[in-house]
Amino acid sequence: MNKLVISTSSFDVDNNPHIQHLQNEGMHIAGNPYKRKLTEDETIELLGTETVGMIAGIEPLTERVFASAKKLKVVSRCGSGLDSVDLAAAKRYGIAVLNTPEAPAQAVAELTMSLILAALRRICQIDRQLRAGEWPRTQGQLLAAQSVGIIGLGRVGRRVARLCQAFDARVMAHDSYVNQSPQGIELVPLEKLLAESDIVSLHLTYDADTHHLLNGETFARMKPGAVIINTARGGLIDETALAEALTSGQLGAAALDVFEQEPYHGPLIKCDNAILTSHIGSLARESRLRMEIEAAENLWQGLIKAGLMKDG
Repeated sequence: MNKLVISTSSFDVDNNPHIQHLQNEGMHIAGNPYKRKLTEDETIELLGTETVGMIAGIEPLTERVFASAKKLKVVSRCGSGLDSVDLAAAKRYGIAVLNTPEAPAQAVAELTMSLILAALRRICQIDRQLRAGEWPRTQGQLLAAQSVGIIGLGRVGRRVARLCQAFDARVMAHDSYVNQSPQGIELVPLEKLLAESDIVSLHLTYDADTHHLLNGETFARMKPGAVIINTARGGLIDETALAEALTSGQLGAAALDVFEQEPYHGPLIKCDNAILTSHIGSLARESRLRMEIEAAENLWQGLIKAGLMKDG
């Protein structure tokens, strides 16, 4: 019996018509028993040698993983990012890699906006103080009075830009692959963006060139009291340097939904001016449903193309 693996920590198998169809065709479905991001070894163990298709989360899909999964033909990412996948190795082993770039974009953009507003109005800090018996009268800041710098103008970055414009904020952006400025957005060099932004929000992919794009040196060049937002990928920020900048007061606040190591247990936990969420960017009910449906459909079509399923 051919085996399919769903490695995401949550997936609604029962209400996904494509997965139901695959089960009806005799496919055995194996889920993630750990309910968290898998390690490389755990991924290898879960895939075994009989898996032909996989709906993947953000676990490392390395050359070692592909070499071990002898029958694997299709990897369908439930999400947009492919930085956890060794695409060159997948090609060498004849494994098709697919993703769902559009489905989670609105959910991530809306989470980004909620984190920006929570950081500016100190919502999380005030909540903690009130629960401790205090009645704080903390003064926050207006988004309309801020300059927002967006690094990466892809599907999410453009949405965040439009939402910030709706609040009457000044919006500037840096993206090496964008030549024409969207309406009302200033395209600027990265140095200018970092120097002039009150809020810097990351919306770019992670690779060797963007590893620790924001670090101790870049924090020192930013406006005192600036706010950092990251709903993209954890490796984009040097988290130790970020904690130091928050503690020293160089930065005013930070809000992160992604981390280099997840679950996160690092120094930012002790920073009262850091908002930390558990990689929930795509976890809006409507977006998640669309993402899971698209990932399953991609898997189904990939298996048909590989000759492991019949069309129709």
